[in-house]
Amino acid sequence: MKRLGGHKIFGWAGAILLVLLTGCSTINAGNPPALSKNDTWALLPIANYTETPEAGKRAESIAASIMQQQGFATLAIYPGENEADALLGGNSNAVKAQALDWARKTGAHYALGGSVQEWRYKVGVDGEPAAGVTFFVIDVNSGKVVWTATGSRSGWSRSSLAGVGQKLIQQLLASLA
Repeated sequence: MKRLGGHKIFGWAGAILLVLLTGCSTINAGNPPALSKNDTWALLPIANYTETPEAGKRAESIAASIMQQQGFATLAIYPGENEADALLGGNSNAVKAQALDWARKTGAHYALGGSVQEWRYKVGVDGEPAAGVTFFVIDVNSGKVVWTATGSRSGWSRSSLAGVGQKLIQQLLASLA
């Protein structure tokens, strides 16, 4: 009887366990141009394209916290009501234009905006949390989009939706840091 190498079995078992513990995520992020954290930044309202009330506001709050933790020194957060987060009748384009005008008035150089496509617990026995978010950075002066990222992530039945969303948003914004 031939003995299998113990190190190989533990190596494969460890790799499989790591994949199982991390949950599933898909991230697509562009390489940002030289963006400075020392510039003035504005956080625009995050549109909610889900059936979950205030998913956009939740993503905004997490994004603001992560950006501040990553050292974005001057971050202005849109003070108006996020009508783009409304379940019915929200006009994200009008809110985006209004918020971009506000960002110009604050003297921001860059503005982070985006949308939430999924923010829920999946239906089923396990009820896994799932989040999908898209971000973009606009050069406020020119109005051009200079960076985009989109991603989705799901967790296991014992994971929280806020935790899954936080990990996803952190992964998406990591290339800006």
